[in-house]
Parts: sequence; C-alpha cells; structure tokens
Amino acid sequence: MSRIHLFPVTVVIFSLAWHSRITAQPISLHPDNSHYFLYHEKPVVLITSGEHYGAVINLDFDFIPYLRELNSRGLNLTRTFTGAYVEPQGAFNIAENTLAPPSDRFICPWRRSNAPGYSNGGNKFDLDRWNDAYFSRLKDFVSAAQKNNVIVELALFCPFYEEVQWKLSPMNAINNINKAGDISREEVYTLDKSGNLLSRQDDLVQKIVTTLKDFDNVIYEICNEPYFGGVQMDWQHHIASLISATEKSLGVRHLISQNIANDSAVITNPHPDVSVFNFHYATPPTAVRQNYHLNKVIGDNETGFKGQKDSTYRKEGWEIILAGGALYNNLDYSFTSTHENGTFVYPEKQPGGGSPALRQQLAYLKKFVERFDFIPMAPDRAFISGGLPAGARAHVLSEKGKQYAAYILRGSQLDLQVMLPAGTYAVEWMDPATGVVVKKENLRQTNTNGKATISSPRYSFDIALAVRKK
Repeated sequence: MSRIHLFPVTVVIFSLAWHSRITAQPISLHPDNSHYFLYHEKPVVLITSGEHYGAVINLDFDFIPYLRELNSRGLNLTRTFTGAYVEPQGAFNIAENTLAPPSDRFICPWRRSNAPGYSNGGNKFDLDRWNDAYFSRLKDFVSAAQKNNVIVELALFCPFYEEVQWKLSPMNAINNINKAGDISREEVYTLDKSGNLLSRQDDLVQKIVTTLKDFDNVIYEICNEPYFGGVQMDWQHHIASLISATEKSLGVRHLISQNIANDSAVITNPHPDVSVFNFHYATPPTAVRQNYHLNKVIGDNETGFKGQKDSTYRKEGWEIILAGGALYNNLDYSFTSTHENGTFVYPEKQPGGGSPALRQQLAYLKKFVERFDFIPMAPDRAFISGGLPAGARAHVLSEKGKQYAAYILRGSQLDLQVMLPAGTYAVEWMDPATGVVVKKENLRQTNTNGKATISSPRYSFDIALAVRKK
C-alpha cells in the first residue's frame, strides 16, 4: 500500500525538480560586473574549442559524445547554426566538415515538399511548413548541452560568401516551392530588398525563440560575420528588436550577441538589446580595449584558419580572456561526424587546428581564471611597469592591492617590474601549456614607491602569473 501512495509523490517531486531546472534564470550579464556572465548564480567565462557549427543540421553528427567531451574538459560553450545556411562538401578545404552534411542527412527548420529539385539532391523545401523533426532535434541538442553544462550560442543566420552557398540555401527560390528568395545573395539580409524573405526570417526567429524559451543555456547570435555578403545593420537591429519583443511576450529574456568584425573595430551606436559583442580572429585583442567602455561582454567567438599548431589558438584564448574578454571559441576540426569525441586526425591542407591537447590547454585557462574572484577585476595597464622583452605582449586583470592575473606572450625569462601596495603576496608562475605551477614564492612589499620585482622561471613561448595578497 505504501508503494502505491509513494510512487505518485516521487514522480511529482522529480517533475518539479526538472521543471525548476529547465526554467532557471537564463545565462545573463553579471549584475556586479557586466563584462562577465552569471549562470546558475555563479560568475562565468565561456571558453571552448568546438565543432564547425553543424551539430544540429547534420543528422550524421551524434552530439552526445561531442558535448560529453567538452564537459569532461570543463569547457562550457558551443556555437551552432540553424540551417538557413549550409555548406557544400569540400568548402574552405575543411575535411569532413560538420557544416556540410550529405544531401539526405541535412535537416533544417523547413519541411521538404513533394516537388523534386533541391540543388543538393532530394525534394525542395516548403517555407510555409515547419519541420517538426528539426525542432525536436534542436531541443534535444540544447537539452543535452544543458545537462553537460554547455552554453549554446545559436547563430540564427549567416551570409552567403559565394554563390555556391546561396545555391544550397532553402531560402533561395530555386530550392523552395514558395517562389521566395528570387534575389541575389547580397540582398537576403536587408529590409528593403529581400522581398518575401523578410517575413519568413521573422517567422523563423519567433519560432526558434518560442521553441527554446524554457532553456537557460542559450545565447542568440543575430548573424555570423554580417560584414560579408551585403548584410545591412538596420536588418541586424530589426532582428535584435524582434528577439527582444518576442521574448517579452513570452516572459523570458536571453542574451543577444552580435558579431562585429574580424580582428577589431570600434562599436558605434550599439543596439540596446545586444549584450555580447563578438569578434573573429581577434589577436591581439585590441577589440577589448576599444570597446570596454560599453560595459558589455566582449568575445572572440571564432578563430582558426591560422595553421594547425595548438599554441596559436592557446595564445589567442589566453590573450582575449586576460585582456578582459569573457568568451572564446576556437574552431576545432578534430570533431567530425565520424569522430564526435574529437579525435579526427585532419590532413595537412586543413586550414585550422584543434585537438584533445588544445582542449586541455584551454581547460587550464578556464581553471586559472576561476581560481580568482574575477568579478571585481578589470584590465590593468599600470601593474607591469617594466621588464618585458622587446616584442612581448602582456595582459593583466587586477583588483588593485588584492589580486592580479597576468599573461605574458614571448620571452624566456622575466625580471618583471610591477606596482604593488605594501603587503605580503603569494606569487605563482604557471605554464599555460601544461597547467603546472612552475614557481611559487612569497613577496613582501615594503617599498613606499610601490615598485617591486618579480622574477619568473625560464619558459618557452608564454607564461601566466598569479599574485594574491595574503
């Protein structure tokens, strides 16, 4: 008898616990320092080395081992495309590109029609009918990411760099039965030239935002690399406003991110609903200094195409985060639909890198930052007053007089001249490639002028420094 009564109670308790989890406060800007994130009531930086954005639209990609691999390293971000854009196999010389599924394995928000003629094989799409299987897979992906403590940055749209990508898009009139999208690829993301595509883009945004309204691990990116392919700024602002208005009606609020430029740029007239400003290939991280006054998150949410050395992408991650950024994503080509755990050995012609070793090195970066109470910290260009070799770059975050985190690129040994108030400090030097603390000491600062010297061990390529008042 007791089991009969207890079973429903157990189900109700489990149901309430799951409902509470799935409707938790979405990731947001930290209220005490909006250059960083708040997630599950904890300060967060987002760091990852992730697959090439095809985790949802490529049915051959099993995203469970992929997300588990990220979680096992302590990495907490993935970036994913929606299916409005898809690449042909062989694009950009990327071997086993997850964003280029075989025709019969491509799934997108719109249902296939009964009419043959899709450019990449199979039937055309019907832009008036949603593909329920796609939205189920999207929710499954976001749910699996949530269980693995991974934030999903969902890029809603992407420009068409060349005709070959536009030729594959369901929004192209040649690929749908609705006679929508009979325009050039450079008119797709405009308010005045896209014709009957704009309303369909609006519908897609509202459908996705509504579908994912209860998940707390989503950031909506307006458009990948909108500085290519004729994407208009007023169209981007329109999409940002639409996301915000739709969510207001739903009683939720997720962060909106905007991709600004490759390398760096000064942001002018930012949209008030955008909270994350992302750059690509942002090394050196000039973009952080240029835009720190906006008091929003600055990120580097795509890098790659710079060869295959792990050190190249480790360096970029350390620089953007120690300069004051809060988001870093490397394109990791070791994730494929045949190696979802990230062990694919890519050919020499591959444009970028990625590996288990790199992911572990980025995990060291994340752990290094998380050992600090980093919310009170800010970029500090006065801490290091001398001792850097020619050509070296240094980035420092500090809560002055209490804690200092520094990253130095280049050199082999340092007698670093620093500015410290009087007191006793614990000093640690860490190798970013191995995560090993290679030197520890206590420093007693008694100089009334604030000057002190901290000597590093010998190192190769780069080194990290932590100084904390005891």
